[in-house]
Amino acid sequence: MSLAGPVLATTVAAPSALAGGVNVIAVGVLLAEFGMFRQAMLRDQVRLYAAQSALLSALAVVVAATRHLPELYALAGLSFALKVVVVPIVLHRMLRGIGVIGGDPRWPAGSYSGSARSGSTDIAGSHALGVASAVLVAIAVAAFGFFTVAALGLASPVLPATALSVSVAVILVAFVLMIVRRDVVSQAIGFLSLENGVSLTALVVAAGLPLILEIAFLFDLLVAAVVFGLLIRVHHGRAESMSTADLTSLRG
Repeated sequence: MSLAGPVLATTVAAPSALAGGVNVIAVGVLLAEFGMFRQAMLRDQVRLYAAQSALLSALAVVVAATRHLPELYALAGLSFALKVVVVPIVLHRMLRGIGVIGGDPRWPAGSYSGSARSGSTDIAGSHALGVASAVLVAIAVAAFGFFTVAALGLASPVLPATALSVSVAVILVAFVLMIVRRDVVSQAIGFLSLENGVSLTALVVAAGLPLILEIAFLFDLLVAAVVFGLLIRVHHGRAESMSTADLTSLRG
């Protein structure tokens, strides 16, 4: 008499083209977010943001092709023009105009002289945490967001659950970037990349939103970029530095 029970053959369905493409692009967006912690120069952070935005534009094209939503092609074009071209160019020109980039070797984002009146325009990358510690905190936060969303058990034939979990991780890591980086430019880039995480979530969950709503989101991003541009210029003009570490003295 055989003690072995019946063997149940289980098969795992291969992911669809949409799920596979969305998951790969979502992971790329998250890796670009982690890369912002490692970059020592502001211009490299801006380039990573542009690359991250380009991945989102590619995702819009993939979703448009697989779900037969032609209006997403227009969204992909507008997103590429604004996030990949316009906003990075504006940031580069603004930083060059105030002397941040353009050949000044004193602009590593990981250094901080501690004095806004010293005349140098160096950037505080992380006043409280080192790069390794910041990356470890970001990994822990990303894992928390990923597994929390996965534990909700969201499932749908048109919903890539993995990409949804990754998009929430991107949003949380962007928050960490804004908190640990003590310079106004990195905080602005963190906010813009947070918007990329929200856009990733929207494309995964509700790709069929009306085009007018998607354009409204892009308009909000443009307004935020203008506001941050003014904030950066005013802060640099008053403090002669991009560091926000001295602002802690204003706490009550």
